[in-house]
Amino acid sequence: QVQLVESGGGLVQPGGSLTLSCVPDGDISMFHTMAWYRQAPGSKRELVARISQSGTTYGDSVKGRFTISRDTPKNTFYLQMEILEAEDTGVYYCNAVTWRKEYWGQGTQVTVSS
Repeated sequence: QVQLVESGGGLVQPGGSLTLSCVPDGDISMFHTMAWYRQAPGSKRELVARISQSGTTYGDSVKGRFTISRDTPKNTFYLQMEILEAEDTGVYYCNAVTWRKEYWGQGTQVTVSS
């Protein structure tokens, strides 16, 4: 069983920035797709960004503000978030997929508030 460990969440003011990190306890090269999802209170979990061999995909509400990346030597993937808005508040989950299974992290809280 592979575990994914997120970090980097916290409280930030509107317009601010945060970078989330996700570290798997296995070799990152085993994953063909990695993604970030988020879930706001009372809402369904939604895709924020995805990176795969085909390229990157972003949710409409974060295009131009968020960037997903993968650093294989550091065995880490990231979500760089800029120009944060109150609507970005929620629990952010990292997700990683091998050819056989899908894995989820425990989630990290991001709160955007003044």
